[in-house]
Amino acid sequence: MPGHSHAHAPERGHERVFAFGLAINAAFVALEAWAGWRAGSLALLSDAGHNLGDVLGLALAWAGAWAARRPPSARYTWGWRRAALLAALVNAVLLLIAVGAIAWEAVRRLGAPAPVDASVVVGVAAAGIVVNGLTAWLLSRGRHDDVNVRGAYLHMVVDAAVSAGVVVGGLLVATTGWLRLDPAISLAIAGLVGWSAWSLARQSLALSMDAVPDSIDPTEVGRHLRGLPGVAGLHDLHVWPLGSAGASLSAHLRMPGGHPGDRFLLDVREALHTRFGIEHVTLQIETGDDCPQDCAGDRGPRP
Repeated sequence: MPGHSHAHAPERGHERVFAFGLAINAAFVALEAWAGWRAGSLALLSDAGHNLGDVLGLALAWAGAWAARRPPSARYTWGWRRAALLAALVNAVLLLIAVGAIAWEAVRRLGAPAPVDASVVVGVAAAGIVVNGLTAWLLSRGRHDDVNVRGAYLHMVVDAAVSAGVVVGGLLVATTGWLRLDPAISLAIAGLVGWSAWSLARQSLALSMDAVPDSIDPTEVGRHLRGLPGVAGLHDLHVWPLGSAGASLSAHLRMPGGHPGDRFLLDVREALHTRFGIEHVTLQIETGDDCPQDCAGDRGPRP
C-alpha cells in the first residue's frame, strides 16, 4: 500500500520531540504556577493553566504517536491509531473546564483587584516565550504531514504569543499601577484558550465520528474517480480518518468494459495517496452494464 512503509519512522522521531517538549514545558508550568502564586498574578496562574493544558496535549500527542506504531491484531485490525483522536477530545474537554475556572476568578478579581509583583510576572512570562518558541521550532518540521504534530505546534505558537501578552501586561502594570490589567489579561487568555479548545473539540469529535479529514475534499475525490478511464459510475464512496494522520477510502467503480487489472488499481491507489493523502484504498470493480439496486442514484459526493 503506498505510504505504509514510511509511516513508522517519522512517528518515532515525533515521539522524541514530544518527549523533550513535554519535559521542558512541564518544568516551566511548575515554575510559572509557583511564581504566579508568590507574585499574586492571576495572569501568570491562568497562563500556567493554559500551558498545563498544552503539556497534557503534548503527552497525548506523544501517546498517540506511540499508539500509532502498535501493530494490528486479530481484534484491533487497524491497530490503536484512533487513540490520539479520543485523547484529543478528552484534552479539549479538560481545557474548556479550566477556561471556565480562569474566567470566573478573573471576573471576581476585576471587582476586587489584588496587588501584583510585576517584575516576577515579566521575568517568568519572558522565559515562557523562550520555552514555547523552542518547542514550536522543534515541532515545525513535522507539522505538514501529521495532524497530531500540527495541533501541538499551533498550541506552542499560541503559547508563545500569550506569554508575550503577559509580558506586555506586566510592564503596563509596573508603569501605570492599574491592577485590573492582570485579570483583564487573564480574561483575554481564557478567551484564546477557549477558542482553541472548542476548535480542537469540534475537530476531534468530527474525526471520531468518521468525518472526512479537513485536508481532503470528498467532491474532488469523487470527480477524480469518475474521470478514470473506463469508469461509467461510482457509488458507496467513503473516506474516513485512520487516526491523527492518514485516511482510508472505499468505493465501488462501475466498469462495464471489464476488470481493468492490477496495474490500474495500483495506479489509482498511488494517485489517491499522492494527490489527497489517502493511505489505504479499497476498490470494488463492478463489470455489469446495469447499476446494482443498492447504487440507485449513483450515490456518493458529487461535483
